[in-house]
Amino acid sequence: MTTPTTTLQDLARIADARIVNPPSATMPVTFVGLDSANVEPGGLFAALPGTRVHGATYAFDSAAGAILTDEAGLAIIQQTADRRPVLVVEDVRAILGHVAAEVYGHPSRSFTLLGVTGTSGKTTTTYMLEKGLTAAGCKVGLIGTTGTRIMGRDVATELTTPEAPMLQRLFGQMRDEGVTHVVMEVSSHALMLGRVTGSDFDIAAFTNLSQDHLDFHPTMEDYFQAKALFFDPASDLRGKRSVICIDDEWGTRMAALADNPVTVATTRAADVTADLVSVRDQGSQRVRLNADGSHEFTLPMPGAFNVANAALAAAVATTAGVDVDAFLSGLERAAVPGRMERIDEGQPFVAVVDYAHKPAAVGAVLATLRGQVSGRVGVAVGAGGDRDSSKRPLMGAEAARGADFVVVTDDNPRTEDPAAIRAAVLEGARGAGTDAEIVEVGPRGEAIDALVAWAQPGDAVIVVGKGHEVGQLVGTQKLHFDDREEMRRAIQEKEAQA
Repeated sequence: MTTPTTTLQDLARIADARIVNPPSATMPVTFVGLDSANVEPGGLFAALPGTRVHGATYAFDSAAGAILTDEAGLAIIQQTADRRPVLVVEDVRAILGHVAAEVYGHPSRSFTLLGVTGTSGKTTTTYMLEKGLTAAGCKVGLIGTTGTRIMGRDVATELTTPEAPMLQRLFGQMRDEGVTHVVMEVSSHALMLGRVTGSDFDIAAFTNLSQDHLDFHPTMEDYFQAKALFFDPASDLRGKRSVICIDDEWGTRMAALADNPVTVATTRAADVTADLVSVRDQGSQRVRLNADGSHEFTLPMPGAFNVANAALAAAVATTAGVDVDAFLSGLERAAVPGRMERIDEGQPFVAVVDYAHKPAAVGAVLATLRGQVSGRVGVAVGAGGDRDSSKRPLMGAEAARGADFVVVTDDNPRTEDPAAIRAAVLEGARGAGTDAEIVEVGPRGEAIDALVAWAQPGDAVIVVGKGHEVGQLVGTQKLHFDDREEMRRAIQEKEAQA
């Protein structure tokens, strides 16, 4: 990677840090990282306070040439024989993004950076942007839940929005490979924890807001305010332009907060609007878009929520100066792993896998399936452990309201008792006051078997919660599990017995 020469002294100035054990000469820094074991020799190790132990505990064994930490970290380092230079700041996270951006030469200034935030639809909207921008002749990088790609090539990452040092390093790699547009998901965690600090967003886009992450955010209002950091004119994290879907009340509030936003809607008047013309076989939709004139295109994904996602993606593209017709030609080929993904083994019923893991998302995908088939709808649903427990009964209630048959099963129980999680989901399902048949099948593979066994010709069944994920988190282990593989296996076994 081409990395401009930055010195430790430059970084101290940018971070307003004091230098303990200052070097005797100018000290170049070409790498910054959070993992003490992977910091390149001579690089800068950012030692953050953790929930159990301070990162400075691991500084002594690092190959780093210098350390960035807070007063608590400095105290730990001074208990050892370590005499390397230490940059000391009040809050490492608050300045880490700026430091990393400086080390890698502020790469996000070299391309058009498009960020998408919201509760649901971030991944789908970014996939749509990637496809459409590529069709319009752009060289596209993508960062999000399902991974990172540079002009279609997969690059390994772990978080939806990587930590600031990794993000800036990725940006630098994309810059060096000639990327012209980067599309990325921006989570509320990323905004609150400083992961996108130091990134120059040309456009910030908002999908919607519904209950999620209330294990991290105390209230929905707090959750909204975290997202608002991306749009508030008083925020250092805001994008230069805002594109906001106003189909829900939160979007309306966000648009009122932002400075001269481009508004998007499917249910009301806005700067950019989209409406459904017709639904075709297998769920594809003919959509009319009003943006720089009227345009019709075929959206290969089902659901009213995907019409909104497509409208938002198109609005972001046109705001970025991309030809709308060229963009829509690519959007017509968009597909997202684990998002309303059809599983077709020749069976006489519709089978789908979706990532929906929030109450509103579960309700939306079931409503979409209900509108596509003449028969019944069944769902396998669970909830994750060590996460917002208040949404578990809401998930069950949405499943019971939207489906005729509900199988409550395990999702990613993590370190919680799976039976207790299922009990909360069951409570919501049974309390919804519907005629849905509700059963409990803990092992997820067996739950999918039960769902498929129930399905008759003309029905639709869906497994929600994990989508593209290929692992199940049980205790502290990650076990291989793919809803799509299990759905195919269950269908094949049923067809073989028919």
